[in-house]
Amino acid sequence: MWNECKPCLFFFSAPALDVDWQSNNTFASCSTDMCIHVCKLGQDRPIKTFQGHTNEVNAIKWDPTGNLLASCSDDMTLKIWSMKQDNCVHDLQAHNKEIYTIKWSPTGPGTNNPNANLMLASASFDSTVRLWDVDRGICIHTLTKHQEPVYSVAFSPDGRYLASGSFDKCVHIWNTQVCPSYLNSQTGALVHSYRGTGGIFEVCWNAAGDKVGASASDGSVSI
Repeated sequence: MWNECKPCLFFFSAPALDVDWQSNNTFASCSTDMCIHVCKLGQDRPIKTFQGHTNEVNAIKWDPTGNLLASCSDDMTLKIWSMKQDNCVHDLQAHNKEIYTIKWSPTGPGTNNPNANLMLASASFDSTVRLWDVDRGICIHTLTKHQEPVYSVAFSPDGRYLASGSFDKCVHIWNTQVCPSYLNSQTGALVHSYRGTGGIFEVCWNAAGDKVGASASDGSVSI
């Protein structure tokens, strides 16, 4: 497969912003034209199209089972889609500015951490990160220490921590462990903070879960 480019697929009427694989031959993509297409290799048309956002769709991510697709938009909403339905399963509204990106936790069914609750994290230009219980369709925590737009979030491999990176030059590490009643005072607690020399665009954990890399606007990469 290397050095071979498959034919391009032109389904959108505007720039495509994100793509995420569901399986080895099925993927979803989203665009500034407000559409989400699910495509399968070998087929010349999308096998599913989701519409419902009222502004550009910035990111899409499949949950660990590949059954649900999350999307976030400049319309300030998160939407959860199922391949079994045409309309969204959940329309999650809480942010008051554009939502730039989303990440599912590596927890719950189909993961290496099946006994932990599945969560979705959203990062917004309103300077907050929100943690969502998607099954119940509710926000269970709002993380508010950033002072500028949040561009990136990443769960640790065990799902116990969340890293967030913002244009305020800070990387924050949060506790994401949740007890059944969602009343655990440690959930959402700020564990560590690091300040760099440029606005943070991306954060990523190593496989061991003991280091976070962060890329910044001044050209630096910090570990």
